[in-house]
Amino acid sequence: MQLREYIKQNKILMDGAFGTYFAGISGEDMLPEAANVTRPELVKQIHKEYIEAGAVMIRTNTFAANRETLRCTKEELLKNIKSACRIAKEAAGGAEHTVFVAGDIGPIPGRAEITGETAFLEYKSICETMLSEGVDALVFETFPDYEPIRAVIETVRKEHDIFILVQFSVNQYGYTNSGISIKRIFEELSDDKEVDGIGLNCGVGPGHLYRIISELDIRTDKYISVLPNASYPKLIKDRMVFLENRDYFADRLLKLADMGADLIGGCCGTSPEYIKKLAEKVNLKKSVSAPSLFGEKEGEERKTSAGKAKPKHAFYEGAGKEEKLIAVELAPPFQADDEKILDAANYLKAHRTDTVTFPDSPSGRTRADSVLIGVKVMEKTGICPMPHICCRDKNSIAIRSQLLGAYMNGIRNLLVVTGDPVPQIMRREIKSVYNFDSVGLMRIIQEMNEEEFAKDPMVYGGAINYNRPNMDVEIGRMKKKMEAGASFFLTQPLFTKSDADRLREMSIQAPARILCGIMPLVSRKNALFMKNEMAGISVTEETIERYREDMTREEGEAVGISIAREVMEYTKEFVAGYYFSIPFNRVYLLDQILK
Repeated sequence: MQLREYIKQNKILMDGAFGTYFAGISGEDMLPEAANVTRPELVKQIHKEYIEAGAVMIRTNTFAANRETLRCTKEELLKNIKSACRIAKEAAGGAEHTVFVAGDIGPIPGRAEITGETAFLEYKSICETMLSEGVDALVFETFPDYEPIRAVIETVRKEHDIFILVQFSVNQYGYTNSGISIKRIFEELSDDKEVDGIGLNCGVGPGHLYRIISELDIRTDKYISVLPNASYPKLIKDRMVFLENRDYFADRLLKLADMGADLIGGCCGTSPEYIKKLAEKVNLKKSVSAPSLFGEKEGEERKTSAGKAKPKHAFYEGAGKEEKLIAVELAPPFQADDEKILDAANYLKAHRTDTVTFPDSPSGRTRADSVLIGVKVMEKTGICPMPHICCRDKNSIAIRSQLLGAYMNGIRNLLVVTGDPVPQIMRREIKSVYNFDSVGLMRIIQEMNEEEFAKDPMVYGGAINYNRPNMDVEIGRMKKKMEAGASFFLTQPLFTKSDADRLREMSIQAPARILCGIMPLVSRKNALFMKNEMAGISVTEETIERYREDMTREEGEAVGISIAREVMEYTKEFVAGYYFSIPFNRVYLLDQILK
């Protein structure tokens, strides 16, 4: 019987934790996945123990089978995965009852060089290898977010009609390591045609998982899986030890099964004895009349985020006016002296500025906190602030904390960016975080807008790199940011008509409110510095040649003003406004540019 046919009539008892069980019986300090090649008989024995305990689905020993974790070549990785699939199928083939084999795929550990396209290609290669070995399903598990695997799942389903289950790891409060609530993920995937099942594994014990699932108000026709840890481990003599609580574990899983969970099993700390106890307690035959926490209710529409309150504040309300929006960047100080930045903000308040923006320690060099500066400027001047928030320095806990604090202090506008890397020379002492990129951070704010900030949501935007070699990639990023709630975009400074033409094309492909970046370069030295020292900003030789070495300050500023006006003329038909970065806080230039 095929898996989809089987699960319509039966609940599926999955296996328990391969990794922690392997560590307990192998007597070796090695990755379980390495044993697919070095100790295949032990791998097969573990699979058989779970099958004999009653498991109807076993997962291949491939959770951490990737090049980053195994430190191997692509050829060695594919050999390992093929061996794992064959061992699992051999174990399943000798069973006295129906057993399905699922290819198990865990997150590839994140580093800059193995994300994006590189990670996509590796996930795709892993999936294709498993499918070539005849697995019955693919299980993506312990993920903090759906985005890293969305594209590969869509690609796989175009070519293969395979059962796909996606499982996420959450903390005790129902949030993933990316700071996204499982409620939001379930709501999103409930409408995803590429996925057959969604669920939770790892992260929490059975009690917390039961509470999290019980509080979900989700209506979906997807199959639901629940695979909690046995308990919370304790460190005893350099080993993580889980509390033996098989009866408690089985009782909680029994309740979840009765509520409508379709696939049940265990994660870290759950041995074959746990699965045996589940097999004894849970009736795996589905009843047509059984209550379901998850099933669609007749006549009830799934909740959506439509109809949320529109933000009410200066920058957003200014978006509808006939004149262009004006945003001006003020760089927070390196020291604790706020006099200059407050003087600049007061000047801008009186000269047609809709919002002032504050970078978040740009170029990876410490400046005063962007949110705190924004709060102070707002209190002292009344002008609308827009702090930048980047992903470089804080994990999801710290960022959510910062967002709550910003909101409490009246901040309603944000520019969300991934963030410049820490300079190479400083990397021995300073470590970047990058829990997620700007899209992931936007999704956190989007979620907080729907929950904590629903009465008066934050408005946030993203950055556009018009100078990216592959414009299609940047357009794709824009669309993802818009899906994540971005309502405007600010660009890097433009200096030429050719750059303006590229931005025009991007605005056509991804229609959005765009504020074009304007930087009135004030001297040849300033222009050369921006060309050679600032990544992502395109200053052409033609632009540099418009400045002479012997220019006076006034002459240099006049050239900068002239170029700024030209760029504004090139872009006036398709942008919503302008984003000024004025060197050395010479904010008086703004008035001359806008005359």
